[in-house]
Amino acid sequence: MSHSSYSVGQVAGFAGVTVRTLHHYDEIGLLVPGGRSHAGHRRYDDADLDRLQRILFYRELGFPLEEVAALLDDPAADPRAHLRRQHELLTARIERLRQMAAAVEHAMEARKMGINLTPEEKFEVFGDKDPERYAEEAEQRWGGTEAYAESQRRVARYTKEDWKRLQAEVDDWGGRYAGLVAADEPPTGEAAMDLAEEHRRHIGRWYYDCPYEMHRSLGEMYVSDERFKAFYDAMHPGLAEHLKEAITANASRRTA
Repeated sequence: MSHSSYSVGQVAGFAGVTVRTLHHYDEIGLLVPGGRSHAGHRRYDDADLDRLQRILFYRELGFPLEEVAALLDDPAADPRAHLRRQHELLTARIERLRQMAAAVEHAMEARKMGINLTPEEKFEVFGDKDPERYAEEAEQRWGGTEAYAESQRRVARYTKEDWKRLQAEVDDWGGRYAGLVAADEPPTGEAAMDLAEEHRRHIGRWYYDCPYEMHRSLGEMYVSDERFKAFYDAMHPGLAEHLKEAITANASRRTA
């Protein structure tokens, strides 16, 4: 049976480490090559390569060299014990990496509104009402809230067709609410409160769960923030104030 023997340069190439690293491992007794050439050069056999593989595994997981040596030279450990330990450590590392990936993914979503459309598609879907105009304002106001995070998670997955459906709902609702205001329906009437409830459910369906108290706060913002007030009043003059009162009345009747 032939006995494989490798030079320090060959082993460095196999393992993706430097010759200097292998010299250091030899000097500290962590990986002493099994043989020497006639000229006194280091020669590594298959058992040495197995040990190097285990060394590099533990180093990858962040173990200091002293601990690696202690683990490998433990007389109570057999090869199967090493494999079990490696499996346990890898499983733990995978879980940590999964958690890190989830955190990075969440951060990526939170950095954008999630409206992954070209400028032409945005205009096709929203006209001149580009929702990204409010992105920075929204992040400043609600960036640390669960509702904001949930909204970002949802919208990051929406396609152009999803945004078209969402906008069609807004347009349909806006047309009906404008007609209600034009007909001088009171905001405390059934028709107005029903449309306020529809507005709340639209938010819950497309963005985040919107309890009545949160919806009431949004209604206040629709009249206190000039940009939101202009958005709703563009549907019909006075609609923002009317909607705020309808939202308040609806929340009162639903939570009474």
